[in-house]
Amino acid sequence: MTSEPKIRFIEYNDLKKLVQLCELHAIFEKSEYNSLGKEKELGGHLFSENPALYCLVVEIDNEIIGYATYMKQFSTWDASFYIYLDCLFLTEKARGSGIGAELINKIKQEAVKLNCKLIQWQTPVFNTRAMKFYERIGGISKTKERYFLYL
Repeated sequence: MTSEPKIRFIEYNDLKKLVQLCELHAIFEKSEYNSLGKEKELGGHLFSENPALYCLVVEIDNEIIGYATYMKQFSTWDASFYIYLDCLFLTEKARGSGIGAELINKIKQEAVKLNCKLIQWQTPVFNTRAMKFYERIGGISKTKERYFLYL
């Protein structure tokens, strides 16, 4: 029998699994991913005195089956802080089970702790299943193009 999902903050020994999930996430989003050095880099950002990034993992029966990463950012227009949800990914077997909504609720709780009143995120236009989920939980879409300038 499968136990209930446990949502918790990432621990250092979870980094290898996080990198594996990041690779699966990239494949799902039809993107490239190079895992070389990612454990060390993510560890430095997640576990520093002032973390640049926060990560929640979803664990069922001692197996991590999903993650969400977010950071606190500032909006000039609103003159206030908000949470930017960088990634939310669940393995195929975990989708459609309510775990995504639980993750969002946990992030909402953490946003309140960080004195933020808004969460922003994005998803690829082909990810219609995610868009339906986001609309179901009250998300509002604002169409913009995202640009990348590599240095």
